Amino acid sequence: MFDDTTLERFRSYRGIDACPEDFDAFWDARVREADAVPVSYRVERAAMPSGSACDLFDLWFTGMRGAELHAKYLRPRTDDPVPLVLQFHGYPGASRSWFEQCSFVGMGMALIALDCPGQGGPSQDPGGFVGTTVAGHIVAGLDGPVENLYYVRLHQDIRILCNIVSELSGIDRECVYVNGASQGGGLGLATCALNPELIARAAILYPFLSDFHMVWDLGLDVVAYEGIGYYSRWFSAAGEHLDDAFAKLAYFDSKNFAHLVHCPVLFGTGLEDTVVPVPTQFAVYNNLTCEKEHHLYPGFGHEEIQEFDDRIIPFLCERG
Repeated sequence: MFDDTTLERFRSYRGIDACPEDFDAFWDARVREADAVPVSYRVERAAMPSGSACDLFDLWFTGMRGAELHAKYLRPRTDDPVPLVLQFHGYPGASRSWFEQCSFVGMGMALIALDCPGQGGPSQDPGGFVGTTVAGHIVAGLDGPVENLYYVRLHQDIRILCNIVSELSGIDRECVYVNGASQGGGLGLATCALNPELIARAAILYPFLSDFHMVWDLGLDVVAYEGIGYYSRWFSAAGEHLDDAFAKLAYFDSKNFAHLVHCPVLFGTGLEDTVVPVPTQFAVYNNLTCEKEHHLYPGFGHEEIQEFDDRIIPFLCERG
């Protein structure tokens, strides 16, 4: 538990390492690369039977390097255009069950839940990374050029998915939202930043992938961030390559995407979180310049926070 003095200090904390000077230009180039990939997808009836009020589909599409990627696609059974939620899962894992995803359908919204490549779902990771891939996707590709990092490629895959959303029939493209926690929160923020013309609102809970140097300094490069520790032990035991490593990780740091987010953001933090350290979450929030609200939960760690979940309903139903 943090005292009031510490929390007050966090309210102005923006992270240890500065955003790279060429960050915006770097991502402009990556978006152009993703947009050059021909849009190719198919929507198939899911093996799971649809309910009386909704239809369940598997969405397959071609991502970067020809990868075949998968997402669950649910939509209310109606001929009217409906809002759409893009949902991203935690690390490492896969999209939630059909049963859990139906909550958004009950709100009259369609939902697309991506399975991140090479994690717990059927999405393909074509690999090709230089260096270790044994411990964490954070460091996958760290020994190669920045544009080949796992998360750089994943953000490009999500850009391709957003291009598909722009073509899907029956979607109200004025009401496309993001929802994500942990890894899903980090991916969600980057999705808002790289697709500002599409995303109208975002619900973000304890976002992963931020302020890597602070994670290291706190000695919390474990669980989700464990790849940083392994990379250091195996390839930079004397610390000689760590600055270069942090400089590369900065290109997919959630706090560095924050200034590009323009839509309203609902943000939540459990103040006992040690999986995604609390200061790193404040760094993300404090770098947001959009309309935003931060809800703090004393006694909660990296876990389900029902009160935050319930806030998502009115936040998304405002339709803005």
